[in-house]
Amino acid sequence: MYIKLIVQIILPVVLGLGLQRYFGAFVQKHSAKLTLFDKSIILLIIYKSFAESFTGNIFSSVSVFDLLLLFVAVLVLFFIVFVLIGFLSRKMNFNKEDQITAQFCGTKKSLVHGTVFSKIIFGNMASIGIVLLPLMLFHASQILIITIIATRLSKRED
Repeated sequence: MYIKLIVQIILPVVLGLGLQRYFGAFVQKHSAKLTLFDKSIILLIIYKSFAESFTGNIFSSVSVFDLLLLFVAVLVLFFIVFVLIGFLSRKMNFNKEDQITAQFCGTKKSLVHGTVFSKIIFGNMASIGIVLLPLMLFHASQILIITIIATRLSKRED
């Protein structure tokens, strides 16, 4: 399991950092296309997890009430972390920009890494979707909430 984690998570990061020296200018020049490619790969990984879950009829065991309860718990968790990071960054005398960055980054959880971790830990179980459901809800909620907050912050006057 540790070797899989290193190969699938750590090694790509280390390779990326090492290759930055040689391909950094190329990446900067083509950043829009590479960003689209990156997001497409993430979307495909997420789609694959959902598709496998729906094919296995995994979500039929989750009632609407349980789904709503899980969604509320995810929202509560998001706002606890968001407010806590804001409080701590103010106590640490972060400027406003660093505080916003800390809050945005501190609440971000990568569905891609969660998917990779779950595949390594649980293998190719058909029920992996049920394990990932809270992470999927958190990820989607985080993107929506941060987009709303970022839009409001961009319109504020200092």
